[in-house]
Amino acid sequence: MKVIAAAATDIGLVREGNEDSYLVDEPLFAVADGMGGHRGGEVASQLALETVEKLFRKGEGDLAEQVQEANRAVFERSVEDRQVAGMGTTLTAALVEGDRIRLAHVGDSRAYLLRDGELRRLTEDHTLVHRMVTEGEISETEAEAHPQRSVLTRALGVDMFVDVDDDVVQVRSGDRLLLCTDGLTGMVSEDEIKEMLQHVADPAEAAERLVRSANEAGGVDNITVVILDFSDDGRAQDRLAPVARPKAPAEKPAKAPRWRAFPWKRMAIWVGAAVTVIVLGLVGLRAYLDTQWYVGVSEGNVAIYRGIPAEVAGFRLHHVVVETTIPAEVAESLALYRDLDQGITADDREAANAIVEQIRNDAEAAQRNGPGP
Repeated sequence: MKVIAAAATDIGLVREGNEDSYLVDEPLFAVADGMGGHRGGEVASQLALETVEKLFRKGEGDLAEQVQEANRAVFERSVEDRQVAGMGTTLTAALVEGDRIRLAHVGDSRAYLLRDGELRRLTEDHTLVHRMVTEGEISETEAEAHPQRSVLTRALGVDMFVDVDDDVVQVRSGDRLLLCTDGLTGMVSEDEIKEMLQHVADPAEAAERLVRSANEAGGVDNITVVILDFSDDGRAQDRLAPVARPKAPAEKPAKAPRWRAFPWKRMAIWVGAAVTVIVLGLVGLRAYLDTQWYVGVSEGNVAIYRGIPAEVAGFRLHHVVVETTIPAEVAESLALYRDLDQGITADDREAANAIVEQIRNDAEAAQRNGPGP
């Protein structure tokens, strides 16, 4: 089976840096979405992919074991280097073995297979919201707009060990594989992704168009796309929909008199201008919120939030990034943290991590010493 590969990545319209990384080194392909601030996220995603590639070239272990080693490498670097403490990354990798694809996956980046006009998701998101959907707490529709949809339940570098989803998928000539970070899937629907993959034959152009679509929809995150086309002869398959038979041009309607047409055009201009102002305002707000951090309470535990502890017209201006195992009631029993539920602001992600560690240390000390006299 021959493979034609293409990739595209973009910082998006809001982020200050690109924390995504990708690997295109046939027969190994992968995407990774780092987290932990600009420097930490970039280091985590790059280190994870470099580790997987190095181990693959050495022939050490299978793909899932190589991802496990990448997890260990990111975790140890996070512990040893305070500048990147708390960093982590998603990773979705595909190894082409003839007419099979071996997949390894952790996090909420995704792999899709397009076959005969149908798009099938090959990976499962390791997120709090996806778990809520599988347990019947919320619907798929509710999940798309849930304020905690970006909270990961599994990522590389967070703990010494991580569960890695692995699978093997058979491929055939004409199939197209997509690996992508959530900067794409968070902005572009699966129906739109399918249409673009199906109707744009060139993989490089398809990758660029997907990235462009995510930016046109708001581009609130980094966007990375890797596309693999499979064929027997090494040529890209023609996925374009059949061209409709030419129809005789319909008779053009008479033009509306100028006095009727002009007011509508003017109204359209004003509406367009208003929409532009609103969109720019929302983009600016999102950019501001992405720079704000605080420590608060989520589901009864101490948690790190991105944003500010407030709501406007029912919309939350924050979301959980990390939910710890520290019981909030234990922390709030200490005088220093009695207002934890109102939020303890931090300058950045690293400062928020430091606050959490201080809470953990103070809570453990209080439990060891027992109640005061």
